[in-house]
Amino acid sequence: MKEILAKMTSRRQVTIPVEIRERLGLAVGTKIAFVVDDEGKVSLRQPTYPTIASLAGAAGKLPKPIPWKEMRRIAIEDYIAREYGSDETQ
Repeated sequence: MKEILAKMTSRRQVTIPVEIRERLGLAVGTKIAFVVDDEGKVSLRQPTYPTIASLAGAAGKLPKPIPWKEMRRIAIEDYIAREYGSDETQ
């Protein structure tokens, strides 16, 4: 077991050490879960979403609503770009 120290600031904030961030794959804006077991042991992990309802708010909010057809078009374009590369590379 390895112990890595971090310091709490006067604003009650703690910076997660780089070794921990890298091990958990944390990037700016990533949410983390603090898990406390019955004995009081605390661990960190990326949150899981067991149900669709628990995803509410996880992606943030759009400045204005997007119609379903537009959202679908964007998703299809994103899928094509990821699977086949963008038009700029061809």
